[in-house]
Amino acid sequence: MMRTANPALNAKTFDVACEGAQVMTIQGTVSRTAMLLALLFAATLLTWSPAATETGSGWAVIGGIAGFVVALITIFNKKAAPFTAPLYAVCQGVMLGGISSLFEARFPGIVMQAVLLTFGTLGALLLAYTSRLIKVTENFKLGIVAATGGIALFYLASMILGFFGVQIPMIYGSGPIGIGFSAVVVVIAALNLVLDFDFIEQGAEQGAPKYMEWYAAFGLIVTLVWLYLEILRLLSKLQSRR
Repeated sequence: MMRTANPALNAKTFDVACEGAQVMTIQGTVSRTAMLLALLFAATLLTWSPAATETGSGWAVIGGIAGFVVALITIFNKKAAPFTAPLYAVCQGVMLGGISSLFEARFPGIVMQAVLLTFGTLGALLLAYTSRLIKVTENFKLGIVAATGGIALFYLASMILGFFGVQIPMIYGSGPIGIGFSAVVVVIAALNLVLDFDFIEQGAEQGAPKYMEWYAAFGLIVTLVWLYLEILRLLSKLQSRR
């Protein structure tokens, strides 16, 4: 049974009929992922402006809302992924450009550190997965899915409480508890990449339709964006203590 904590990839993702001779391949997914990353970086550069914090906030909100809507469309209509996945990458790029600008204005150099750590983590986990240093067992999958679900529920509860003026300073602060929490979330986000690798490999082995390469690439972008944001948050907490 395939299992992943990524909201874009679930146990029924590849439960589709393959029409025609073209099927999903790992190399094809890699190529699609590279294309989406290129679009994401291009959009990020368009909204990148550390000196304009108010503009950064605006872009973050616009990109975040638009990206969420496009993500829902993609999840519920996988065949549209060749068109919606690139649009999602652009929306996320717009959001990341705004958010990154805000962090960079407060902590110069933090964005480059976060980018390097994100892709360094991606490369290290991909190497560990391909060399089978990390064994993706059912218990491993279940643990990551459960942890990710718990984090999602915590963030949702925090958001709802925030509407009523209730804050959780220890978790979101730069104290030991806040840093420890962010470190755990970064680890869980990173391990989701391993589940994504495994899920994509199984999809290719099952001969999923060609358009699923775009959908799988979209799922990887979802995880990478989450990982980057969590690393950015962790680094900001660490730098706040200096």
